[in-house]
Amino acid sequence: MKDLMGMMKQAKAMQEKMAGLQEDIARIAVTGQSGGGVVSVTLSGKGEMQALAIDPSLLKDDEKDIVEDLVIAAHNDAKAKLDVAIQEKTQELTAGLELPAGMKLPF
Repeated sequence: MKDLMGMMKQAKAMQEKMAGLQEDIARIAVTGQSGGGVVSVTLSGKGEMQALAIDPSLLKDDEKDIVEDLVIAAHNDAKAKLDVAIQEKTQELTAGLELPAGMKLPF
């Protein structure tokens, strides 16, 4: 019975840590760039685009396709950075825990 109570306490502590992790992730903001910095995209920890900056030199009618490609590339760069940041936060939380192989957090 003592082990069960200990496991319940650990589960509650993990639940609280996960809530804290989700709050930490929500506060993350990452910026991805493309074209040597002429296009940048900022994403929130939830993956929502918060900002888009396009250098005025790109705003020409004949460069529409280039701008579209650069926006996509900047978004993908920001998404990759966000994934790394979330993975780092999750590893900080789960350090020392014995989780089953292949179990990924947050769920």
